[in-house]
Amino acid sequence: MNQPSLPGLATTTAPTRLDREPPSSNAPSAESSRQAPYKTMTSLAGGVGIHPPPARDKILHTPGPLTTSATVKQAMLHDMGSRDEEFLKIVAEVRDGLLEVAGVGRDTHTVVLMQGAGTFALESVITSTTALGDKVVIAVNGAYGRRLVDIARTQGLRVVALEFEETEAVDPNQVMLELNHHPDAVLFGIVHCETSTGLLNPFEPIAQALKNRPTRFLLDSMSGFGALAVDLNATGIDFLVTSPNKCLEGVPGFGVVVARREAIESCKAHARSLSLDLHAQWRGLETDGQFRFTPPTHAILALRQALVELQLEGGVAGRLRRYLLNHRVLVEGMAALGFHPILNPSIQAPIITAFPEPAHPAFDFAQFAAMLSRRGHVIYPGKLTQRACFRIGNIGRLFPADLRALVYAIEEVLTTLGVPVPIPAAVDPS
Repeated sequence: MNQPSLPGLATTTAPTRLDREPPSSNAPSAESSRQAPYKTMTSLAGGVGIHPPPARDKILHTPGPLTTSATVKQAMLHDMGSRDEEFLKIVAEVRDGLLEVAGVGRDTHTVVLMQGAGTFALESVITSTTALGDKVVIAVNGAYGRRLVDIARTQGLRVVALEFEETEAVDPNQVMLELNHHPDAVLFGIVHCETSTGLLNPFEPIAQALKNRPTRFLLDSMSGFGALAVDLNATGIDFLVTSPNKCLEGVPGFGVVVARREAIESCKAHARSLSLDLHAQWRGLETDGQFRFTPPTHAILALRQALVELQLEGGVAGRLRRYLLNHRVLVEGMAALGFHPILNPSIQAPIITAFPEPAHPAFDFAQFAAMLSRRGHVIYPGKLTQRACFRIGNIGRLFPADLRALVYAIEEVLTTLGVPVPIPAAVDPS
C-alpha cells in the first residue's frame, strides 16, 4: 500500500533502535522557574513527596496500551490550550493523516475523534446510527464481538447475535443468509481482528454484499487499523472504528471513527447520548475544528508523532512486515518451549496470540504473570470462555529482540515454578 506523506507533520527521523528510556530527569536550568525541586514539592505535599518514573519502562506484550517510542512519549511533554489556534491546526493534521493511512480522501470520507476509550467510539456509532427499537445484526466469535452486542442491547436495540466458535472465523455465507432473513436490520457489526485471540475475520465479502443495501456496515478494527490494510473504497464500509493505542502506536485517550460522509450525514438527530453524539462531534470538528468537550490534548500530540513514525516505517505495509517478523519469532520461540497457538495459522493475525495454559499443577497464571512483570515483561490473561489461556501481543514499539527476551524470561519463570520445559505436548491443540 503506497502511503503518501502526511501534510503538515514533522518529518523527524524515527528511532532506528528500540529506545524506551524516558527523558533525563535532570531538567535544564531554564526550567527551574516552572519546575520546583523535589524537596520543595515534598514540603508542599506535607512530606508525602512525588514518585519519579521508573528508570526503565517494562515491555508491554499486550494489545494496548502498549510500548511506545521515546519520541511519541516526548511529544506529550507540552501543554496546549484546547481552543488555541496551534492545537486546532494539529487536530486537523491528525484527522487528515488518519484519512491518508486509511487510503481515502476528504471528498468521500471523514474522521471523527471521540474522547474516551475505543469502546466509547463504538458506542457513539451504534447510538448515532439507530433509533430505539431498531434491529441490528452482529457477528460474534469472541469477547469483543460480545461487547458490540452488549452496547446494542444497552441502547435498547433488537439484537440478532450470530454466534460462531471462539476459535473459528466468521462465515460470510452464513452471515449473508442471516442478513437475508433480516432485511429490516439497520446496522451490521463485526470485529476485524478479535483481540481475545488474534483471530482475523473475513469481513470483505459481507461488506461487498451490503454495498447496495440500506444496512449500514460497522467494522471494529480496534487492533487492526494501521497494520492490516482495509480498502474502504472497494468494500464500501460505512464506519471503521479504531484506537490510537494499538497498531498506530500512540497512547490511550480517544477513539477514531473513519466514516463515509454520506453515512455520517445520515446520523443527524439519531443519538441517544449527548457526549457520544457522533454527528454533533463531527459537525463541531468540521465547523471550527474544536471538540464539543475537553479533548485529550496530550494524547493527540502523541498520535501526531506516531503517524509520522508510521509513515517513516513504510506505512501500513511496513508496519505489518515488522509485526509479521515479531509474530514469527514469538511463535517459533514458544514452540521450542512446548507452547502452540490456539488458533489455526490461516486465521491468526500477527497482532496478539493466545496460548493454552500448561496443565501442570505447578502452573498458576497470576504468579506466572507477576514473575514475568518483575523481569520487565507484561502479558495479559486469556479471554476465552471454554479454555484457560494467556495472550501475548507483538505490536507497539517492539522488535524481534524483545520477543526473544520474553521467551527467555518465560523459560526462566517456568523453571522457577517447577513446570517442565518443554511443557507436555498435550497442550498442543492439534
